[in-house]
Amino acid sequence: MKICVTAKDKGMDSGIDPRFGRCAYFVIVDSESGSVNSFENTGLEASGGAGIRAAEAVANLGAEALLTGSVGPNAFSILSEVGIEVRIGIKGTVSDALNAYKEGELEAIDSPNASAHAGMK
Repeated sequence: MKICVTAKDKGMDSGIDPRFGRCAYFVIVDSESGSVNSFENTGLEASGGAGIRAAEAVANLGAEALLTGSVGPNAFSILSEVGIEVRIGIKGTVSDALNAYKEGELEAIDSPNASAHAGMK
């Protein structure tokens, strides 16, 4: 299973970024093979539609689960449509978030938990 964690930097030791659409990186961990790959969020600086771009990127990377802090309505709609499970409540590092997920400590959401444009600078 491919799990995406929103992060401030590359790799398992990176601090998490609670913003989905405007996080700096997506860290994708394959729970079966153990591989870890980090991808820059190219929509980070977009003037609009960052959440939509992020959702499309995560879907194209093959993620089946997303671990983050907040997801707006447009991004959530796309994630839901493609069947990506969304879990919130991450803290610490990417590694910490994955451990919390494995332990069942992260909340699954079935609707957006942020308003549109919540992560704008």
